[in-house]
Amino acid sequence: MSIRFDNDKRIVMTLDAGGTNLKFSAIRGNELLVGPISVPSEADNLERCLANIVGGFESIRASLPAAPVAISFAFPGPADYPAGIVANVGNLPAFRGGVALGPMLEEKFGIPVYLNNDGDLFVCGEAIAGFLPYVNGLLERAGNPKRFRNLFGITLGTGLGGGIVINGELLIGDNSAGGEAWLLRHKLDARMNAEEGASIRAVRKVYARAVGIPLEQAPEPKTICAIGLGEAEGDAAAAREAFRQMGEVAGDAVAQALTLVDGLVVVGGGISAAAPLFLPALVDAMNGAFERDGNPMPRLVPHTFNFEDEGQRAEFLKSSARELTVPGSTRKVFYDPVQRTAVGLSRLGTSEAVSIGAYAYALNRLG
Repeated sequence: MSIRFDNDKRIVMTLDAGGTNLKFSAIRGNELLVGPISVPSEADNLERCLANIVGGFESIRASLPAAPVAISFAFPGPADYPAGIVANVGNLPAFRGGVALGPMLEEKFGIPVYLNNDGDLFVCGEAIAGFLPYVNGLLERAGNPKRFRNLFGITLGTGLGGGIVINGELLIGDNSAGGEAWLLRHKLDARMNAEEGASIRAVRKVYARAVGIPLEQAPEPKTICAIGLGEAEGDAAAAREAFRQMGEVAGDAVAQALTLVDGLVVVGGGISAAAPLFLPALVDAMNGAFERDGNPMPRLVPHTFNFEDEGQRAEFLKSSARELTVPGSTRKVFYDPVQRTAVGLSRLGTSEAVSIGAYAYALNRLG
């Protein structure tokens, strides 16, 4: 996925599918050409859901200045993405037992069809045209020779999504299950997976418990965020604690992943707008410590910087490289003793990043 397609004239139709809505668009040259248009998912009725998917792509195709070369889109798993078979029964119960969605669309439209997880495509888009090149561009302008090639990302919303790009290649995995961040362990309750502590329902649960109301009466995270920032009436301390706990759980999950990935981290999804309330706790969790023989040892090898904090961003961008003399020689080499990573927000917006990731993935497969 190291190839960029900024000037490519080919058109790819894309879709960001969820349990509530289907958002269709078309991309050319890494830019939105048509859309997005949104139609209901009809998640409980397979016939209506498939009709809406076909109809959405037909509407997009009718608005295009030239024929599309592929369809590429995000669909919730479980799925066999390379085969185009979806078996999601959580968000889309109509797909129980497996539905050959990709092959159906290939027959209908006569062009290649590619399916992927939304978390994967989000990170793919951010690696190509979002957070990763943005950070590397700032490093270059700062005169820092350090460059990053790997990106791990999470999306915080209805669930906890994730994706991994290594040296420009999207990690799908042998079972289409690479980057499944939601199944990492919940730091504050080891009986649970991380999604139960880093999602919309997690924020609402903590707030409801703190103020002593039933879960169904808890506000949505957007309102809880406004309460925590002092922009709406409510229990501000409870709101801040709800997001702080989410940040701690998400940060520990990210740290678990980063021990294997070793790269930058990008955060997207609907709840990412509440970053002022959770991002400091997320970064603190990554900079936490284990104990060994009663002594602290760093949670991660690299130090983590909050890229949305002006002071930390400046420190991250500053080079610590110094000259070393090669033993037995007069040759000089540069060495930077500060191993670093950074966590920042999507530079594209989650939906656009998914679309650009889908676009790039399709063209990369087409060559």
